[in-house]
Amino acid sequence: MPPASSTERCADLSQAAGEPLTATAITARIWLVLEVPGAWPRDVSAEDALPGEARAAVDTWLAKTPGGRLQFVRRPGRTPRSLLAFVVRADEATQELRRLEIGRLEDLAAVDLSQAGERVTHPLVLVCGHGTRDQCCALRGTAVFAALAEGLGEDELWLSSHQGGHRFAANVLVLPTGLQFGRVEPAEAPLLVARALAGRIELGRYRGRTCYEPGAQAAEHAVREAAGLDGIDDLRLDAAENGVVGFRGFDGSTWAAVVEEGLGPSVPASCAAEPERQRMLGARVL
Repeated sequence: MPPASSTERCADLSQAAGEPLTATAITARIWLVLEVPGAWPRDVSAEDALPGEARAAVDTWLAKTPGGRLQFVRRPGRTPRSLLAFVVRADEATQELRRLEIGRLEDLAAVDLSQAGERVTHPLVLVCGHGTRDQCCALRGTAVFAALAEGLGEDELWLSSHQGGHRFAANVLVLPTGLQFGRVEPAEAPLLVARALAGRIELGRYRGRTCYEPGAQAAEHAVREAAGLDGIDDLRLDAAENGVVGFRGFDGSTWAAVVEEGLGPSVPASCAAEPERQRMLGARVL
C-alpha cells in the first residue's frame, strides 16, 4: 500500500482503525528540556541540531544518565534574553524539576547538569508541535497549545519536539509526573491537563506513565480500568517478572496483571510511512 496521502493523515487513520493508545508512552525517567528557538531539524539528536559545544555537553549527560531523554521546546512569540533549560526527574516516587537560565546554548558546556539549577515547583506541560517530523503533530499540536495557553504560565506550557507516536497526535506530556496523553482535542485539553495537574488521570486519553516500561504501562492501565482508579498515587509498581506485573494500592491492596502482546491494525506510523501492523500491548488483570 502507498504512504498516506495529504488527505489521509496518520493520526486520522490510526483513530479510525481503533488503534489503542495503551502502553505507547515514551520510556524515560530523567529529562533534559532545552529551549531551542526557531525551526528544529527532523531529528533533535542529530549532530547538527545543536552547536558543537552544546552537543558535546548533552551527549555526555545522556551517556551518564540511564533513562535520560533530550527534549527541545519553544514558545511561540517569546523572544528570550536568555534561554531556559529544565532538568526533570520523573520517577514514580521521586519527582523534581530544576530550572536553569543560560545566555546561549554553548553555555551548557560549562554547566554540571547533574546538579545545576534552581528547584521549582511549577509543572511543565509539553505539547508536541514538531512539524518537520510530522504534519499531524504541527496541525493538532498547535491547536491544543492554543487551547491551553490562556490557563498556563509562560514557564509551564511549551511546544515540544517529537514525543513518539505521530499517529497519536495531539500528544501532551505532563512533567514531573511523567503522564503522557494522546489524541487530545483542543476542547478537552484544558480540563484534561487541569485534572492531571491535580493528580487525576483521564484514562481514555492515557498513553502511559513514562517511568514505566511498556509492559508495566499496559498492566497499570488494565488495573486502573478494572478498579476504577484515576489518582496518580492510587498505585505503586511492586514487581514485574515473567510477563506478570504487580501493583500495590495506597490502601495496601495488591493487584496483578499479565501482559499480552499482539498486532494492532495496519496503519502508517507517520504520514510519510506505509501502513503496517503495529505492535500492541495489553494486559489482563488476574
